[in-house]
Amino acid sequence: MLRSSIKGFTLIELVIVIAIIGILSAVAIPKFIDLSSNAQTAATTAIAGALGSANASNYAARKLSSSLGVAVTNCTSLSSALEGGLPTGYTITSAAVAAGVSVTCTLTGPGSTTATFTATGIA
Repeated sequence: MLRSSIKGFTLIELVIVIAIIGILSAVAIPKFIDLSSNAQTAATTAIAGALGSANASNYAARKLSSSLGVAVTNCTSLSSALEGGLPTGYTITSAAVAAGVSVTCTLTGPGSTTATFTATGIA
């Protein structure tokens, strides 16, 4: 007599696998939902860092010769010192900057994210 063996998964095995997948997705999905706001915050911080670097380079160039760089009399002046200009969707809060004085300026980006950078006034 030949014995036939049927191979496959039982219903209980399939239910257990589906339950495990459900539990894993319930734990993982909330971690991925907030990635967009984290990315926006990181991008705004990176642009603020680039503005800070542009400020330092611009100040050094302007000290060397008044024909180099851009005059900084307001926080918004630094957008001209940034190579390629300020990206779309970002704004710099206007604040006066006196010559030789450093002030903290605020950059606002997508999703109302904010970051600060330093602007040093130079004519």
